[in-house]
Amino acid sequence: MATVVERLKRIQDQLGVEADGQLGPQTLSAIEKAVFGKEGHGSPVQAGPAQLGLRLSKSGIEQIVAYEIGSPAYYDKQLQSPCWPGGQSGVTIGIGYDLGYASRSQFAEDWQPLPDAVKHTLIKVLGLKGHKAKRQIASLRNIKIPYAVALDVFTRSSLPSYASKTLKAYPGLDQLHPDAQVALISLVYNRGTSTKGATRTEMLNLRRCVAESDYSAMAKNIRSMKRLWVGKGLDGLLKRREHEAHLIETVTDYELGELVHL
Repeated sequence: MATVVERLKRIQDQLGVEADGQLGPQTLSAIEKAVFGKEGHGSPVQAGPAQLGLRLSKSGIEQIVAYEIGSPAYYDKQLQSPCWPGGQSGVTIGIGYDLGYASRSQFAEDWQPLPDAVKHTLIKVLGLKGHKAKRQIASLRNIKIPYAVALDVFTRSSLPSYASKTLKAYPGLDQLHPDAQVALISLVYNRGTSTKGATRTEMLNLRRCVAESDYSAMAKNIRSMKRLWVGKGLDGLLKRREHEAHLIETVTDYELGELVHL
């Protein structure tokens, strides 16, 4: 018969929290969400434990964070203040959180830990994109968002939100192996879900590939996207697409505690 600690570890693994066998605050909050459908303070759950039926490798999730910010040390040095990544992006905070595409209510819910004065300032740039967003950066340099807060928002809101968008765009995602699931979420986190236009041919092709669980074709289409950035000084995107394709092609048997359930 399994011990209490072993049973708790299995429960934690199913809830998508660290399977350490300890009934701490994180585990208790996850249990409250699973049982009551809300956190203790009454916030709605966007994508509570196992709601989407997805199983993501923790190592893959860590790689998404790495592609967005480099490392916690680099974040602390260069990314604590709002920035503008370019193109049609809005003012971006935390781990790739684009204020140009966030509603006021979503922002208020996601960033509750921030001081009211900071939230009041950032609300003013919601919905701004492109050069309109770029022009606001100088006035936001004094704002600093700690890495711990950014990671909390990513884990609690951004990741479940993008997982849901990916599942909606690519039915059958939940039938893929964990690394393939996280690779496609990484892709959508970076490129969105649009399938219109010549630059989105591969994004459209992926619908059939995912529906048929055709891993080889998925990897081929993701590698084909590199045509868009070759020779443009965007080596980071080339590496990201290659890594996503490799994740899809590689099947890893994960142990207890190495998966996050959404």
